[in-house]
Amino acid sequence: MKEKNLLLIFTRNPELGKCKTRLAATIGEEAALKIYTFLLQHTVAITKDLDVKKEVHYSVKVRDNDLWNPQIYSKKQQYGDDLGQRMEYAFAKGFEQGYENIIIIGSDMYDLSQKDIENAFLALDTHEYVIGPAEDGGYYLFGMKSLNSQVFKNKAWGTETVLEDTLKDIKEKNLKVLEERNDIDYYEDIKDIAVFQKFIDQYHKS
Repeated sequence: MKEKNLLLIFTRNPELGKCKTRLAATIGEEAALKIYTFLLQHTVAITKDLDVKKEVHYSVKVRDNDLWNPQIYSKKQQYGDDLGQRMEYAFAKGFEQGYENIIIIGSDMYDLSQKDIENAFLALDTHEYVIGPAEDGGYYLFGMKSLNSQVFKNKAWGTETVLEDTLKDIKEKNLKVLEERNDIDYYEDIKDIAVFQKFIDQYHKS
């Protein structure tokens, strides 16, 4: 099972002023960085025990001594000019290596569990594609059994049209759509979630 399944985790290097910039606009760069680091830790927690091969793809630079244990995660550099090219490259390399089911997630989804990812891989046993719609019109998870480059082209990444445009590319295909989830980009995405209150309170006190 493990040898045919690959999980790609796309991550940004956690640096002050360079991550969660839309969130930082409201609560400041330091609080945004702390929240992003917290989300990275959550992603480690929900992926480290998965019985699949795992790759972490860094946006800027591969880091040796960070929270991604090299005994568990293979570390890679993202390659390409935009998000679509970077994802296509990662999927293409995975299929070249012989993986049969490949799923990609980001590293900043609090509303995601290990079980969700396991269920997504199970969906690929009976479907060609699996997708997890995000509330903002994007997606938080995407997987497929063979490379379809079209799903990565002609997308306005980071906008509310990504999910709709992606679904057009795979219409009439054998697709499993997961539950809609909320990803975290803006203050409104966290203000009512208890676990984030400490970060907000620290910002207001500073």
